[in-house]
Amino acid sequence: MSAGAALLLVGGAVVALLVLVLGLRLHAFLSLLLVSLGVATVGGIPLGEVAGEVQRAMGGTLGYIAVVLGVGAMLGELLHRSGGVQRIAVTLLDTFGERGAPTAFGLIGLLVAIPVFFDVAFILLIPLAKRASRRAGRPLVAFAVPLLAGLAVAHAFVPPTPGPVAVAGLLGAELGWVILFGLAAGVPALAVGGLLWGRHLTHRELRSPANPHAVADEPDEQNKPAPEHGESHGEAPAAGPTFGLALGLILLPLVLILVATVSGVLLDDGGPRGALQMLGHPFVALLLTTLLASAMLSRRCGWTSEEVMALVDRSLAPLGAILLLTGAGGVLGKVIQATGAGAAVAEAMSRTGLPLLVLGFVLALGMRLAQGSATVSMVTAAGLVAPVAEAAAPSPALLGALTVAVAAGATACSHVNDSGFWLVSRYLGLDEAQTLRTWTAATALVGFTGFLVVLALGASL
Repeated sequence: MSAGAALLLVGGAVVALLVLVLGLRLHAFLSLLLVSLGVATVGGIPLGEVAGEVQRAMGGTLGYIAVVLGVGAMLGELLHRSGGVQRIAVTLLDTFGERGAPTAFGLIGLLVAIPVFFDVAFILLIPLAKRASRRAGRPLVAFAVPLLAGLAVAHAFVPPTPGPVAVAGLLGAELGWVILFGLAAGVPALAVGGLLWGRHLTHRELRSPANPHAVADEPDEQNKPAPEHGESHGEAPAAGPTFGLALGLILLPLVLILVATVSGVLLDDGGPRGALQMLGHPFVALLLTTLLASAMLSRRCGWTSEEVMALVDRSLAPLGAILLLTGAGGVLGKVIQATGAGAAVAEAMSRTGLPLLVLGFVLALGMRLAQGSATVSMVTAAGLVAPVAEAAAPSPALLGALTVAVAAGATACSHVNDSGFWLVSRYLGLDEAQTLRTWTAATALVGFTGFLVVLALGASL
């Protein structure tokens, strides 16, 4: 396939996706499958083989991702319901004190969103930010913006959250490299998009009669349902895990995965390297941590085995849509590769000198601006760039950097077509213009800062 035909085919796929999702309001999963069938047909795959190609692509994509996301969701639910999230939050706030509270909220968001979904973590922690605002007499944005930036960074950059796991699976990237680049890019992104931007907004003193976020008020607090066990509205739970245990359960799988990655670079083939790589495989690292969390948290919280099983079952419910979207994104990428368009686009890119990281970021950012959902943006961009990456045969480290570049593009510039925009607006009591100046600007700073850092790091790979 010529480069012109390949670019036309891929560009047509993007346009068709946008028409189906935005114009016809068709679900993104169905849209991705329909576009994949169209690409396969137009791209020259024999009609009798199209359905089989889609089936193989779906199974190959989800075989790895489903296990990682499933076990990771179980770990997050156990930490959430045991009160481990609140223990981490309250301990960090006590440690940093009133002056360091914005930094504490940034770290809280970064740590908590690694095992817990973004929206759950935000709803769980925003009462703490409101309490801090009332006590200090400072605008709510001083604490909420760092918290949101930390949540956004972990949600997009640091496995085992669904976004980076899905992108890594589609690109064939090792999670150890994704964690390394995610943290390297995520910390500066949090500093710029959370701490510096939150301080700037605080100094501007966004106060108006219609804006209760100058000093947070919670008139509806008495109407909220009573919290479940481990869901206090701002107090550390009486029972449950200690700070060290909760933090250790979050960090253990990350450390095991990183050790496996480093051992693969530094050690020769043999016993120690093999054992470390087995323990640090995402399947094993997350499984061991989840089993450990189940045993230790059950004992501290007094859960029965039936209660633990109910929590585990509950954790899997939100994964259905994510898995289907990820699988459909993988189908699109593999179909593009099977038509030969991926190799043709990669050859054209090599002549233009456009870095692979820039392509991934721009594709994800374009999808984010067009249709809003960060998950859909990540999956679609990864599916489009995966054939190009496979043809270019980058190093494992560069694939990790590419994963973070895609995640950065899908994080930037959340606006009115994103459900997260309205979630933030509602809970912070902001109108649309104020949400654009706070949340949208913060996500733009997080996304672009993370991308610039990973682009600089990737230049040497």
